Amino acid sequence: MHDAGDRNHRIVVTLRHGEVLGPEDFRADTTAVPTPGPGQFLSRTIYLSLDRLYGWVAHGAALPSQRLNPGDVMAGETVAQVLESRHPDHRPGEYIVVRNGWQQFALSSGQGVRKLDPGNAPISTALGVLGAPGLTGYVGLVYLGEPKPGQTVVVTAATGPVGCTAGQSARLIGARAVGIADSEDKCEYALRELGYAACINYRSGDLASHLRRVCPDGVHVNVDSVGGHVLTTVVSQLALHARVVLCGATEGYDSDPVPPGSFLGPLVAARATVRGLVVDDHLHRLPELVNVVGGWIRSGQFHYRQEITEGLASAPEAFCRLLQGESFGRALVRVAPEHL
Repeated sequence: MHDAGDRNHRIVVTLRHGEVLGPEDFRADTTAVPTPGPGQFLSRTIYLSLDRLYGWVAHGAALPSQRLNPGDVMAGETVAQVLESRHPDHRPGEYIVVRNGWQQFALSSGQGVRKLDPGNAPISTALGVLGAPGLTGYVGLVYLGEPKPGQTVVVTAATGPVGCTAGQSARLIGARAVGIADSEDKCEYALRELGYAACINYRSGDLASHLRRVCPDGVHVNVDSVGGHVLTTVVSQLALHARVVLCGATEGYDSDPVPPGSFLGPLVAARATVRGLVVDDHLHRLPELVNVVGGWIRSGQFHYRQEITEGLASAPEAFCRLLQGESFGRALVRVAPEHL
């Protein structure tokens, strides 16, 4: 239960539509804590996920079904705890993944909600390596990339939740993982903690020459979530019959207009296969992800990094740091303690 005097603190969008999204594109407000009606439950937000994709949403450039109006609560995936329920499938005290957005309390009809077992792993991982990002990396690598032992797998954004899941999965099934990141610190972490065989800071010089050096037999599998010139460069180094898995395009998420497309002629020469990945098509594999990757985490074979900022009020600044490439690991906001 919540206290009768509680207010629901929220962060809403102003949709200034500036060229670069900034903290001034958001404002704080408060409302009464809502009361659940029949078939609904009330939950309190514990962790809020910050995702580059929502830069499009905040700019008003998303699909019509995702667009926000001025004054709407900013969208976001959350880990929450059920407080009050008039829903037959949810009870007070349950931990869940639910799209509460940037607010302390929210109602849900139960659609798209996933229950969590806190005994499997820290509940925050349900927004990262044991959630949609991790599922993207795992499915992209195992089911779409299909690397054979000893083959070279190149993973862009190598230390984020998608990349670190793809890269470590590659290593743990016997492939050779090569990462691409945007700083020396991230590359050092990829080598030391994540077990990549090599990692390239694409800002440090000629990416193509670095790739040729660390991938002398070419790239057999590329799991890409960046797009742009990084993808173009990796594609130029493909081995024969390579597989390219496209699971995002962060280089264009907050760009208006979207950058021009890559030159993909080398795909033809390599007789390569390109597959697009939308994680919603693979949600039935979430139990497998939790079982396999969760097991690797518990055994100490799999590592991940989270960047957690404290308090809902910190969300706008933390989100803008993410968009500017200044975050390291899964970007989360701790809105409330895990236990009341």
